[in-house]
Amino acid sequence: MPSNVFRMSMQVVAAICFLFIVLIFVNRDVSSLAYVFQTDQIQSFKTIFISILLEAIPFILLGVLLSSLLQTFVSEQAIRRFIPKNPILGILFACLLGILFPMCECGMIPVVRRLILKGMPVYIAVVFIIAGPIINPIVFAATFMAFRNHPAIAYSRMGLAFAAAVIIGLLLYRFVQSNPLRNSRVNGEGHHHHHHHHGSFSSKVNSFFLHASDEFFEMGKYLVFGSLLTALIQIFMQRESLLAIGQGPISSHLFMIGFAYILSLCSTSDAFVASSFQTSFTSGSLLTFLVFGPMLDFKSTLMLLSVFKTKFVLILSVLIVITVLTCSLLFEHLF
Repeated sequence: MPSNVFRMSMQVVAAICFLFIVLIFVNRDVSSLAYVFQTDQIQSFKTIFISILLEAIPFILLGVLLSSLLQTFVSEQAIRRFIPKNPILGILFACLLGILFPMCECGMIPVVRRLILKGMPVYIAVVFIIAGPIINPIVFAATFMAFRNHPAIAYSRMGLAFAAAVIIGLLLYRFVQSNPLRNSRVNGEGHHHHHHHHGSFSSKVNSFFLHASDEFFEMGKYLVFGSLLTALIQIFMQRESLLAIGQGPISSHLFMIGFAYILSLCSTSDAFVASSFQTSFTSGSLLTFLVFGPMLDFKSTLMLLSVFKTKFVLILSVLIVITVLTCSLLFEHLF
């Protein structure tokens, strides 16, 4: 429990710093912030905040239930049996594994740690961690619903995530040879005590509901926080300032990388936050947000650091930033 409080408080501090820096850059006159407290601004804030929450919650609930079902009733051995021995096929398989096992990254990281200890190659495991939260049917449906007026975003998100994950997987296969795990014991997997219960059916059902409720409140907490910060940014920042950042060829992508990292949203709900920026930001920068966030955010960084060595997490983080940014810029240029 203390680690949860620490994680959340650190995220709040980081988000306040992020928002403060943005406001310093875009607001020349601090007194102009007084307009935020006007009635119509408060009404806009409530509308944005509540609409994001209401649209996203059904998808979070569906994702959590399916994640808990797989976590409780499907063993790591069952997943490992399907993995091809060929590196290229292994990477492609790991990219598509989320279609069969649509779990959020919170559930994946502890499971993947056990898979590595049982012999799964690191590059395949990492590809599963970064691609699984995006390339799955629940996330596709959520993105499609969020961008009903621009469905190409949903397809592009899947394609971009697939391309980025394959590139990162190949680079890890080529350059990372040593064992990156922090230790070799199958314990200490963080606050999500995900394990398979080999007891009776009733104990598995109990485990399922326990896991689902824990995961729902964990994800819900980040969704509320993300919706709140999104609504604040939309009413704090003047329209012209938001457009200036959002239409910038590089600034829009960098802003969205920072925004996605701080928010730490679940991939089943982040599309509803992104869609609220449709009129201000370019499609390419929205894709950066939608692909980068599930691959690397504040929450997953802490979880990765609890499992992998710091040097490996730094290498992986740099790879994700460069690959996603490059792929998004190429996509924007080509399409």
